[in-house]
Parts: sequence; structure tokens; C-alpha cells
Amino acid sequence: MRAPFQEGDFPWPVKYGYLNVGVVELGPPDLVGRTVFCLYPHQTHYVVPESAVTPVPDAVPARRAILAGTVETAVNALWDARPLIGDRIAVVGGGMVGCGVAGVLAGFPGVRVQLVDVDHTRGAVAEALGVGFASPEAAWDECDLVVHASASEAGLSTALRLLRKEGTVLELSWYGDRTVGVPLGEAFHAKRLRLVSSQVGTVGRPDRSYAERMALALELLADERFEALIGGETRFDELPSLMRGELPSLCQAVDYVQR
Repeated sequence: MRAPFQEGDFPWPVKYGYLNVGVVELGPPDLVGRTVFCLYPHQTHYVVPESAVTPVPDAVPARRAILAGTVETAVNALWDARPLIGDRIAVVGGGMVGCGVAGVLAGFPGVRVQLVDVDHTRGAVAEALGVGFASPEAAWDECDLVVHASASEAGLSTALRLLRKEGTVLELSWYGDRTVGVPLGEAFHAKRLRLVSSQVGTVGRPDRSYAERMALALELLADERFEALIGGETRFDELPSLMRGELPSLCQAVDYVQR
């Protein structure tokens, strides 16, 4: 699971990072001066192929555009899940990916969406996104679809428990090399439940390209509700002190501009 343009290997030394937004200084005339999104490690200047960048729409602030990779994951997940009008949907796990999925689902007509997390502070994020919130114990049951993004056995068990008969869990969690226990006894067979994987490395629709998926994600970020996922801004040279404490938000914007 190497990040694009990564150099080196873990634990160290490694040049790593993921969500990067900047302005094109040199390149094709139609891109020079444009704000673009790129999957690139933490760096103030870099050179990449034209195909590696996606122009940011004028309606999307650069700060919000850093969420493009997260919303792209949500787009792909929902292409795999194929929710229907009127569905009852739970998103288990209120991290960046889970909140990104909930934010996209909030724009679906006629669906009822609930974000489920053990951290009650995620309730404020859910409210800003326009979806419901509940602890695992108080969450809806009889869901048509549950998107699981907590990367925990307990979360996956909760996701399966919340399904109606013939409902589907879409698994978005990344477990690395961990072995995960899944409760496939109990009501799993009797209720004919489905557990489906989704991985952003493969486009969930054969009629769409990676570039189209990324462009769509950036269009969706014109919705101001996604601001709820972003906290403050930190200068790049201040990151060591920030990382020693508790991170203040789901997504902390990093300012690379040297002043």
C-alpha cells in the first residue's frame, strides 16, 4: 500500500504523504496558474506528469479540496454499494472516510443516514453534515445498507447486527496484516446477509475512469458541509510539535507556503 510518489520504506527514512493541493507554476498553458489536487507527499514544490493532477473547480476552496482523496473513496464505495432511494443506511466509524461517506450520502434523495461511533464528539460532525448520529448501542437496526469504516472487529460486528434480512455490509476498513474475526454464525446465514469489499485502488464502475472519479469528488466538495471535516491550519515547520499532542480535528490542513 505505497502512497503515490513515495520514496523510501517504513519505518524510516521515507518520504510520505497523500493529499496535496497547490498552484501550477510551470506546465501546459491551460494549467499554469490553476489550483490543482495531487496525491503527493509533503513537499513545498514538486514535478509530476500532467495526468497526476486534477484541476480544482472555482467553487471549491483550496483548503476544502484537500478532502478530494477522501471523497473519492466515498464515491467509489457508493458505486460499489449502489444505495437506493428510500434506503435506511448506517455508517459505522466516524473517521475521515466514514464521515466522507456520510457527507456524500446526505445528498442522496430519500435516504435516511445515521453515523455510528463510540466517540460522542462525532455527533457534532454528523449534525454539520446533515445526518443522524448514534452510539453503537443506540443505533438503528433493520438497515438496508451499512458502510463499515471503523477498522475494528467490534465495529464490523455492529455493522452486521444492524442489517435487515438480505442487507449488505460494505467493508471499507483497511486492516493491514491483522487477522479479523467476523461473526458469521448467529443470524448471518438465516438473514442471508452480504459482506462486500470496496477498495479505492479499483474504480467501482467499468464505465468511469480514475480521472472522472476524481473530478466528480472535487465537484461534490462544492458543498460547504464538508468543512466540518477540516480543523485549523498548521505551518509545515510546526508539524513536529503538533504531532506530539492530540490532533485537534479529523483533518488538519498543512500550509507549505514559506513566509
